[in-house]
Amino acid sequence: MNNLTISKLSKTYSNGTQALNKVSLDIPTGMFGLLGPNGAGKSTLMRTIATLQEADEGTVTFGELDVLKDKNEVRKIIGYLPQEFGLYPRTTAEVLLDHLAVLKGIRNSKERKEIVEGLLQKTNLYIHRKKKLSTYSGGMKQRFGIAQALLANPKLIIVDEPTAGLDPTERNRFHNILCELGENTVVILSTHIVEDVKELCTNMAIINNGEVLLQENPLRAINRIKGNVYSKTIRKEELAEYKRSYNVIAERLFQGKKVIHVYDERDPGKGFTPVEASLNDVYFTYIFGAAAQ
Repeated sequence: MNNLTISKLSKTYSNGTQALNKVSLDIPTGMFGLLGPNGAGKSTLMRTIATLQEADEGTVTFGELDVLKDKNEVRKIIGYLPQEFGLYPRTTAEVLLDHLAVLKGIRNSKERKEIVEGLLQKTNLYIHRKKKLSTYSGGMKQRFGIAQALLANPKLIIVDEPTAGLDPTERNRFHNILCELGENTVVILSTHIVEDVKELCTNMAIINNGEVLLQENPLRAINRIKGNVYSKTIRKEELAEYKRSYNVIAERLFQGKKVIHVYDERDPGKGFTPVEASLNDVYFTYIFGAAAQ
């Protein structure tokens, strides 16, 4: 099975923004979670892998394939679902998916018909296949995006916030599809839903400011900070003081008060209680630089 190997990949835009700074990742077959705040460089990384933009330096290989040079070959084996994508509003799902299948190189009409019908069934759109895409809800459009990403049995799949706009039932359906695909395919999942990464992914990376902060198995990452996360309920007006004195990695409101989590390798005392670490705690610990690198 092929690994996706990214080595020292860098990209700086014309306005001076450095989106990627020597990013290196080794992504094996299976589900790989990509976590990071807005502007972290995730979309730049995914667009570069998907051959939609150039890197300044570095290499990307998929097995023996040079992703940055052999773009046409990469496009034959990749499925890509960006966070935002356009559709032809006056076309039906069935017709547009058939057209996209032709562009993917599926020339045999009988084979193409079976593939299109199968994907529409898999994404729960078959009964709506003859409706114009302009009549689709946001969730239905997202499901169509999923269907087109799976055309031609891709060996590498990249999905950016794929469950946005999906209700819980549809979300579970898509998760099942991804998990099934991840048995034999490299699937990169970029999401803001941290728990999805814990439940679905065998490997993950946290990226911020164009740099990889962590690449790890999610459960091992949680175990790495086990025993170092503490919680305390404070008044809202005390938050600034606590941020000055402690490594506050997360905060939330509960019944009008602030519940904070702090990262500390020693028991901070003073009313803090140890809590079971979560992947959210891992994420914020690395984003805010509190974890030992």
